[in-house]
Amino acid sequence: MSTDTRTTPTPTRSGLDGFFKITERGSTVAREVRGGVVTFFTMAYIVVLNPIILSGVIDGSGEMIGGTTDLKQSKLLVAVGTAVVAGVMSILMGLVANFPIALAAGLGINGLITGMVLTHSSEKITFADLMGLVVIEGIIILVLVLTGFRKAVFKAIPGTLKVAISVGIGLFIAYIGVIDAGFARRPTTPGTVPSELGIGGSLDGWPTLVFVVGVFLIAMLLIRKVKGAILIGIVGATVLAMVLEAVFHIGPRIFDKSGALTNPSAWALTVPRLPDSITNTPDLGILGQFSLLGSFGKLGIVTSIMFVFSLLLADFFDTMGTVVAIGTEAKLLDEDGNPPHTDRILVVDSVAAIAGGAGGVSSNTSYIESASGVEEGARTGLASIVTGVLFLLATFLAPLFAVVPSEAAAPALVIVGFLMMTQVKNIEWDDMDIALPAFLTIVLMPFTYNITVGIGAGFIAWVLVKIVRGKTREVHPLLWIVAAFFVLYFVKAPLQSLFT
Repeated sequence: MSTDTRTTPTPTRSGLDGFFKITERGSTVAREVRGGVVTFFTMAYIVVLNPIILSGVIDGSGEMIGGTTDLKQSKLLVAVGTAVVAGVMSILMGLVANFPIALAAGLGINGLITGMVLTHSSEKITFADLMGLVVIEGIIILVLVLTGFRKAVFKAIPGTLKVAISVGIGLFIAYIGVIDAGFARRPTTPGTVPSELGIGGSLDGWPTLVFVVGVFLIAMLLIRKVKGAILIGIVGATVLAMVLEAVFHIGPRIFDKSGALTNPSAWALTVPRLPDSITNTPDLGILGQFSLLGSFGKLGIVTSIMFVFSLLLADFFDTMGTVVAIGTEAKLLDEDGNPPHTDRILVVDSVAAIAGGAGGVSSNTSYIESASGVEEGARTGLASIVTGVLFLLATFLAPLFAVVPSEAAAPALVIVGFLMMTQVKNIEWDDMDIALPAFLTIVLMPFTYNITVGIGAGFIAWVLVKIVRGKTREVHPLLWIVAAFFVLYFVKAPLQSLFT
């Protein structure tokens, strides 16, 4: 009598599950879709905010961004371009890298572009010229990825600093949420403290109530382990906001001619009221508005190179920090703290920088707000594709998506920031070699409103501590190079003045 000892082979999964490895990563299609929707709603503000930052400024050609003198038209062009590029690049991230992270126009970089236009208006610099520099920066980043340098730097980062980066970003996005909602803001009386509670040190206004209710609603749902807690919280806060607007006619914040805010208790960006129409015809006219070498003739070689260098470091390390944070939250990092398909993630992010510049809407980069979708259960690129599709739909349904005010989306950032902060327990605070660089990494991100600054300070401190302790052999060779570049980054303004 013989015994059949053969085991039944594990069935090969097909379709969405097999392609995205959904079951393998402990997720479901429903979780991925829900996570993608949540990520979109926490990122959708960029479709409103990017036009506000970039439009309204007259460049050297006498026109606003988009090649028009009409503010409304300029904002519409930037909004549609922002949504299209974000949609395409988020879908590409999902398909190529299978990672739950979405991309859109990078905050900070768009402000830097506007600042350059204002500063160098006498040189006749245009938005198209600066978008050309963004394309060049993206090409350089892509070359660094394809040669393996960017991935090598990624792997050279000490594990402790990767944890600190994730914690710092958690604190940073919570701070963004608090500021976006107006819960904390710049004081109404100049020359006092840098920020204060609400208005004049007190909570005031219905929009602030929407934010507070949103935070507690999401928190209570998470405590009760309700599926879709964050999405339910955003939708619930939006409905409350719409009701309050309909009853009290709160309206938007308005600045007078002197730049003073006349109604600080109003909605920050979006007034949550039902639109007259839920559809619109998108105008793609801004796509392709860039001049690859125009800046070099107007700004000079040194100024142009320093601008590209600033963009380079911001893109290079913001993405690294974001990917580590998302990978940690999704439990997708390996034992060395690296995510799967790191090279593919970095390639797509580099292409996004090029696409953002070529699309005329500023460099696109990975968004830390994707952590909200991960918290909803997203573990694969399917969530990124869902987010991307919603961005593309937003070009046709912009009036509908624009209903969600920042005060209703910001609670998700605060809660996700809290969840990311819990990793702080994994840092050895009794070891000064580790604790000091980690501390600087964490606190300088929100203090300077810049992820790159926190990462740079942490790297420099890590190297300096090792030098003082006589442990220079423990410093990876690439970290010496990176630390040196960050020193140049921190003093780029005096260097630029020296060579111009």
